[in-house]
Amino acid sequence: MRSMKIILNEDVYNLGEEGDVREVAPGYARNYLIPQGFAVLFDRHHVALFRDKREVIERRKVEKRTSASDLKERIEELNLEFVVPAGTSGKLFGSVTNAAIADRLLQKGFSIERKKIEIPGHNIKSTGEYEVSIKLYADESATLNVTIKAEGAVEAPKSEADDTKKAPLKVESEAASPETSGESVSAGSPEAPPAVDSESELDTENAKSEPASNAVETRESGSPEAVANDTGEEPASGSAADV
Repeated sequence: MRSMKIILNEDVYNLGEEGDVREVAPGYARNYLIPQGFAVLFDRHHVALFRDKREVIERRKVEKRTSASDLKERIEELNLEFVVPAGTSGKLFGSVTNAAIADRLLQKGFSIERKKIEIPGHNIKSTGEYEVSIKLYADESATLNVTIKAEGAVEAPKSEADDTKKAPLKVESEAASPETSGESVSAGSPEAPPAVDSESELDTENAKSEPASNAVETRESGSPEAVANDTGEEPASGSAADV
């Protein structure tokens, strides 16, 4: 197969850097690289021209490598998150492509050509976490973390098995002890006596003490009838005049 030798006028992805000499298909050179200004023919004139620019070109390469290294650190600190429609199994209703990732990176201030973003399998079709490779400059590349979540995803409900396991513990904690079922026990004093109404207790004691006080008053009055009744003897039926 015939080929054509060219000199790259600027960096071309997957082909080379500025000043590199490459051999490509004639149609690729004549129809794309040379018309777009990406390359020039390899001839005596252009060889001499690039020889004079060699120092400038090398200085640019050093700057590009430094910039790529800094860009790599910034990209690897990111975690792009996509929330997309998906089925219950996690399969997406569509896919996340390198174009979508390039757009999201642009929103965050990173201008990356989508062709430099390499996704495993070319696109993402399921939820989960992925590592995407991004070519930066020469052999320098960055690893971008991408998380795909289902749209409207909610936390899974508890299973019946979990409720069954917890049920015995709940019943045991609520069951009342036979010894304390009729008592109201306050926290911190398990043997505390039940509360008593002070007014009702005083009324009960006064009611019990009233008969005793009446008996004392009767005896103190000096009445013969009260004394007789108190001794258990009946008074005489007649008076002194009848005798």
